[in-house]
Amino acid sequence: MEGAGYRDNDVLLHWAPVEEAGDSTQIIFSKKDSSGGDSCTSEEEPTFDPGYEPDWAVISTVRPQPRHSEPTRGAEPSSPPGSWAFSVSLGELKSIRRSKPGLSWAYLVLVTQAGGSLPALHFHRGGTRALLRVLSRYLLLASSPQDSRLYLVFPHDSSALSNSFHHLQLFDQDSSNVVSRFLQDPYSTTFSSFSRVTNFFRGALQPQPEGASSDLPPPPDDEPEPGFEVISCVELGPRPTVERGPPVTEEEWTRHVGPEGRLQQVPELKNRIFSGGLSPGLRREAWKFLLGYLSWEGTAEEHKAHVRKKTDEYFRMKLQWKSVSPEQERRNSLLHGYRSLIERDVSRTDRNNKFYEGPENPGLGLLNDILLTYCMYHFDLGYVQGMSDLLSPILYVIQNEVDAFWCFCGFMELVQGNFEESQETMKRQLGCLLLLLRVLDPPLCDFLDSQDSGSLCFCFRWLLIWFKREFPFLDVLRLWEVLWTGLPGPNLHLLVACAILDMERDTLMLSGFGSNEILKHINELTMKLSVEDVLTRAEALHRQLTACPELPHNVQEILGLAPPAEPHSPSPTASPLPLSPTRALPSPPPPADTAPQPDSSLEILPEEEDDGADS
Repeated sequence: MEGAGYRDNDVLLHWAPVEEAGDSTQIIFSKKDSSGGDSCTSEEEPTFDPGYEPDWAVISTVRPQPRHSEPTRGAEPSSPPGSWAFSVSLGELKSIRRSKPGLSWAYLVLVTQAGGSLPALHFHRGGTRALLRVLSRYLLLASSPQDSRLYLVFPHDSSALSNSFHHLQLFDQDSSNVVSRFLQDPYSTTFSSFSRVTNFFRGALQPQPEGASSDLPPPPDDEPEPGFEVISCVELGPRPTVERGPPVTEEEWTRHVGPEGRLQQVPELKNRIFSGGLSPGLRREAWKFLLGYLSWEGTAEEHKAHVRKKTDEYFRMKLQWKSVSPEQERRNSLLHGYRSLIERDVSRTDRNNKFYEGPENPGLGLLNDILLTYCMYHFDLGYVQGMSDLLSPILYVIQNEVDAFWCFCGFMELVQGNFEESQETMKRQLGCLLLLLRVLDPPLCDFLDSQDSGSLCFCFRWLLIWFKREFPFLDVLRLWEVLWTGLPGPNLHLLVACAILDMERDTLMLSGFGSNEILKHINELTMKLSVEDVLTRAEALHRQLTACPELPHNVQEILGLAPPAEPHSPSPTASPLPLSPTRALPSPPPPADTAPQPDSSLEILPEEEDDGADS
């Protein structure tokens, strides 16, 4: 190996995968001598056999045997082994990222001081812990307080390490404030602050337990235990062709209305709405049923009585905040804060829509009043930025203050968890999305992981407000009414996200995008997507998954095909459970076995560890 370009006494890491028929893959550590000659392999350092197969969609079995499969989509037809080899000076390393649990194999991504990522080092038969132990002889590996999977690299130089401590504080404020700021402005926070450092929001999504001890055990082991079967690649059948139908017309709806005004053949009607949506003239009436304001089983007289009751209830709640005097409001910081935030948001919500344009538009006043009344209806949740985005299309369609309020409440019943400060619901949804995507497209997941984008945080805005800012306004109406049917099962919005990523997979993978470019590309999809194409693909993905006889049980749970095997505790991270076989769902580890990370402390990877750590 040539030593040119490296400082004297630098330690070099050389990674050189070889052909399966040849000798096992070697990781060679070499130290450049002061004369600048070629580096030589140190006899003291061990070699490892990680079974590196860069083009391989892996299924870890009881006794895994390396094999080559056909090149995955987006990969080069035949990549020579030399294209995966590299050498790097340990002095040029900035950080090392470990893989997340649930992949059935482990990998490391080395990031250089220049900000670039080297090819991921995959370990299908163990070895990550051993490699980290060897690196710790030459470097200090400090676990980030915000991300236990990220090791920051420092030289064995106390002054340099002291000067670099500020790099450990990836946040300029605590995680809860970051989440609050994200909720107050989910758009600019996602695409400006998050682009500053890829790990910015991941730390907020993974708040660390308070009061954690600074005496930490070694990081949790991620690599699969030998002899335990984990299915990480499911053989899906061909993706079926889906054709969407025409929208439901007013005439068709009328045919479903019985003598007393009771709707008949409701399942068939919902199926039609799912497959084609609604004609614009029908939405004002049909949305009241889809959002639970009116009962599908009620008669016309029952609906009238219900509306009278709900009208009285609405104005009683509205009077509660209307009767608060300015003097009282000065002593009610919560109400004053809600009012200020709502006024600011309403003034910039869908102002390019004719229904809301102009300074004295009455639609803006209705938005303001409905959102303030919702604060009286749901004291615990109140108002969070993003809710105005959800109300605007409903008011546009319903065009009645009371009816729009109760329809909005019905929508919020579906998505109110998205706006909770704990963000547990959003973390759980991101985890389910990742799980679906890993079944549908493992190569895309591997690519995103290698580019430090495997947490799918760039999808946060999609899920938070149900793609409101990704499609043109009228397309959002069609998308939402299809999702409100609850067909073909729960969590169709996650398959909508998978469909968008599936449409963009070749652009992402073949363009060589890094994490910032991925984020930028996703942001630039706004208003460029076809809702019919996305819905068609999402339905096709659902049919493809449900046709698979070996679909993992936790994927079946997401799609509503199977009841949960046992109650799940709130997921502490955005990562899903490992894919599980249909016949058995592995139980999550007990909380006591999980080593919490401190809010602000430095963990130095111990040099001596148990030899069984790799398993």
